[in-house]
Amino acid sequence: MKEATAAPSAAGLSTETGLRPGAVVQTDGTTFTLWAPAAERVELALIADDGSQRNLDLTHTGEFWTGFVPGVGAGQRYGYRVHGPFDPSHGLRFNPSKLVLDPYARAIDGSLDFTSPLIYDSSDGDSAGHVPVGVVVADSAPPPPISSPVHWGETVVYELHTKGFTKLHPDVPEHQRGTYAGLAHPSVIRYLSDLGVTSVELLPIHHFLTEPAIAARGLPNYWGYNTLGFFAPHAPYSSSGSRGEQVAEFKAMVAAFHAAGIEVILDVVYNHTAEGGFDGPTLSFRGIDNRAYYRLAHGHHHGAAMYDVTGTGNSIDTSHPQVRRLVMDSLRYWVEEMGVDGFRFDLAVTLVRNDRHEVDIPDHPFLAEVAADPVLGRVKLIAEPWDVGPFGYQVGNFGPPWSEWNGKFRDSVRDVWRNTSDGVKDLAYRLSGSSDLYGDDGRYPFASINFVTAHDGFTLRDLVSYDHKHNEANHEDNRDGTDDNRSWNCGVEGETDDEHVIALRKRQMANLMSTLILSTGVPMITAGDECGRTQHGNNNAYCQDSEISWFDWSLPAAWSDHLELTKKLLALRAAHPALRQWHYFSGQPDVPGGRKDLSWIAPHGGEMTDADWFDGNLRTIGMFLRGDALRATDAEGNALTDSSFLLALNATPETRNVVVPDASWAPAYEVVLDTSNSMVTEVEAGATVPLAPRCLVLLRAL
Repeated sequence: MKEATAAPSAAGLSTETGLRPGAVVQTDGTTFTLWAPAAERVELALIADDGSQRNLDLTHTGEFWTGFVPGVGAGQRYGYRVHGPFDPSHGLRFNPSKLVLDPYARAIDGSLDFTSPLIYDSSDGDSAGHVPVGVVVADSAPPPPISSPVHWGETVVYELHTKGFTKLHPDVPEHQRGTYAGLAHPSVIRYLSDLGVTSVELLPIHHFLTEPAIAARGLPNYWGYNTLGFFAPHAPYSSSGSRGEQVAEFKAMVAAFHAAGIEVILDVVYNHTAEGGFDGPTLSFRGIDNRAYYRLAHGHHHGAAMYDVTGTGNSIDTSHPQVRRLVMDSLRYWVEEMGVDGFRFDLAVTLVRNDRHEVDIPDHPFLAEVAADPVLGRVKLIAEPWDVGPFGYQVGNFGPPWSEWNGKFRDSVRDVWRNTSDGVKDLAYRLSGSSDLYGDDGRYPFASINFVTAHDGFTLRDLVSYDHKHNEANHEDNRDGTDDNRSWNCGVEGETDDEHVIALRKRQMANLMSTLILSTGVPMITAGDECGRTQHGNNNAYCQDSEISWFDWSLPAAWSDHLELTKKLLALRAAHPALRQWHYFSGQPDVPGGRKDLSWIAPHGGEMTDADWFDGNLRTIGMFLRGDALRATDAEGNALTDSSFLLALNATPETRNVVVPDASWAPAYEVVLDTSNSMVTEVEAGATVPLAPRCLVLLRAL
């Protein structure tokens, strides 16, 4: 084999040797660098359009293998053949017959041939032609930043799927539907802007693969939680179809969102890879350094079995410094080069397990490196604070600068509105920002990402239409997906023509959406919940690249009442800082003799007593937000003031007569929102008013 020449210096991401991992395009060629400290030899495979290969030996430099290839530029496909011992019982999985992907590849081309035995270690055949390969991409300018960065306290997250959101959009040209270019279409961005969201959170767009077991059922991995390349935008989401063009198209999408004042947040999966368990395919990391990249069952360096706390067959080992470097380099790349504004980390607890696989919060070096990084310090960081391993549920424990998906908010709000909660104690914490979870470590209310639904589980419409999951289309005999849905079908399972049931469901949807948006913290809306999207009871549509998952663009017109309610709620939130507090409530007066910044009102019109708080049957409560002394300032440093509001909810199936607080709170109130549409437009202080069954009312003090 020929040998590549010594690599000239390259700017950009660096190692202790001064080398930048990956393929770096220079004036007259490309430098290729791979970290593979335990390898005995590394070949660079340059792949021609006809599938033929030119293999070049790389030079060993410290823990890296590197070489400069004159005449090679952007668009070149490539992979590596890594030589070394093959001893799976000791975690060694080197096999030069397996063409492996560069972990730093910025674009990926080709698909996985699920039927070929050549992708598995049991075969010595050449896997070339059966596996995805890297594509050389030249550096290019990042998209322009957003003109006015969105403060956490003003953020409204909208979780969507890149393909599913535009697959059926009538205004998007057919060849752009389901792509980055489709998301950038003016009609799509106008819809999001008019809705009132500030940030789109994209389900995984790192290049991913379908698991062989799912493909064997004739289904795809639709959600994308099966990453192969941490630097590469998912190629099938590109409308151009040209090799490497997905990078430019992704940047153009980010630029379009930024021009509209909308942030782009990526849902990222650094906790595992597409190589699966011990018997999975060798595609990249496994063939480069299996013992470094993955957690092994019998300790960090030995053992055949993978240690799995993700439920996917493998777990990435961020206790290893080079693996952390890969993750950190990837995050910085997506910020600095691709222009994204934040990340939501899938199964983030896996990333903070130490070399003994124990949860190591707050002392894991990954947390320290993220907190100290100047690039990541300017973007939003959201943890999904759990995995499936021991002590994996860590809601409230990540500490600054992290925000977290608040699973307790979801569960509490669902339980209250299906009338199964143990009183209103927990709901009060969730409505007021979950200070019990996030207020003891220096964080603010926006540490709580509030949500009622997400991609995983029922849609909002299904949450009020189904008591049980209906996942038959997944071909797993309805065994997949959670059984803990905390849902209520309002008396009929599934779709119905019963007008009373339909009306009740719409009211419940209004109650849930109103509670979400009016609670302190950051609301996250799942795409389509604002207009009645349904998955027909499927609560685990991860493998449904079909109408089950796609956004139905006929719904905004059919469900215009619910869509307009969502817009109204988001507009209220944006206009009134009292409804999006940046600081936790003190529960004390700001001035002597004044009212508390937050007061809890019992049905009798006075403040809640201990007996009220410990009444397990109480599901009617009021929340008085004093607006004339907010602990926040505007851009010029002036103290913010606002109207005062009284939020009242009755989650019971009966009308409750409640007493409005006396005139010492406010002389009268304007009815701003009533999900039952039964209350008069103005309410006097001290009046006794009927609060309709299962309704939420927002009153503004006059």
